Amino acid sequence: MSNDSLSSTEQALTVNDYLDCLQVIMVNTTLPANIGSAARAMHTMGLSRLTVVDPKLPIDETSVSHAAGGSELLSSAVIAPTLESAIAGCQLVFAASSRSRHMPRPVVTPTQAAKIMFDFIDTQSILSANDSNVNTSSSAVSSKPSIAILFGREDRGLTNEELAYADYHIQIDANPAYPVLNVASAVQVIASFIFAYAQTHTHAANSLDENNDSQSTIKVNLRQQWDEPAINQQQLQQLTQRTTDLMVQRGLANSEHLKSLPSRLSRLGSRLQLDQKEYQLLSALIAKLSKD
Repeated sequence: MSNDSLSSTEQALTVNDYLDCLQVIMVNTTLPANIGSAARAMHTMGLSRLTVVDPKLPIDETSVSHAAGGSELLSSAVIAPTLESAIAGCQLVFAASSRSRHMPRPVVTPTQAAKIMFDFIDTQSILSANDSNVNTSSSAVSSKPSIAILFGREDRGLTNEELAYADYHIQIDANPAYPVLNVASAVQVIASFIFAYAQTHTHAANSLDENNDSQSTIKVNLRQQWDEPAINQQQLQQLTQRTTDLMVQRGLANSEHLKSLPSRLSRLGSRLQLDQKEYQLLSALIAKLSKD
C-alpha cells in the first residue's frame, strides 16, 4: 500500500464522511431527558447516528425539549432490544468507562480513541476503494465502516459483560475524588474530542501524535493493512462461542466452570483484529475439529 494511495483516500474523505461512520449507543437509560441531552451534544459535534438499547422509558416530550436543535436525531434514533443486536454490524467498538474492570480492554484517552477510529476508517476506505476498482459488480463490498461508542446507565454505567464487547475503553480525565460524569456530559466530552480531531486529521498530524501516544501505559496498535474487510462484532462473538464450545467438547474446558474463558477469547479476537478471510479460515478449522 503506497503513501500516495493513502493520502489520496484521506483527501477524498470529508469530516462528515468520518463522523457518519460513528454511532453513539446508550444502554438501558433511565431518564428520557438524558437521551435528549445526548442528542443535543451529538448534533453540536456533528454526530448523527444514535441507538438506544432497551430504555426504561421511551423517548418523549422531555427528550425533545432537552435535544433543542438535535431533535432530528431523536426521530431517526434506533431502539434496539439488546446490546448484541445494536453492535452486530459494527467492526470496532469503544466503551466509555470511569473505572478499571476485571480483565479490561486497552484504556485510551478520547484523543487516542479518535485517532484509532479515524485510522481504522482510512484503512477500510482504501480497501473498499480497491475492491471497487477490481470488482465492478453490484456485489462488491462498498459499505462504509461502522464504529460504535457505548455509554452506560446513569447510575452504574456499563456492566462487566457489556464492557467485554468493546475493543477499547475510553476514560475521561477527571477529578480522581469523583471521576463520574452524567451520561450526556460524557457524550459531549468524547464527541468534542472526536470533532476536534476530525478538523486536523492528516497523516502529518498523526505522525506528530505518535509522541503523545507513547505516553500511554498500554501500547495501542491498530492493524495497518487488510486483505479483506474487518469482521464485525456479531462474527467475533460467534467465533468466541464456537471456540468455547469446541474446547468444552475436547475436554479443554468445563462447561459448568468456564469462568473467564469467553471473555479471554473475545479479548484475544479483538487484539487480533481479524479480517473476513481469516474468520472463514478459523471457522472452517473449528468446524473440522468439531466433527473429528
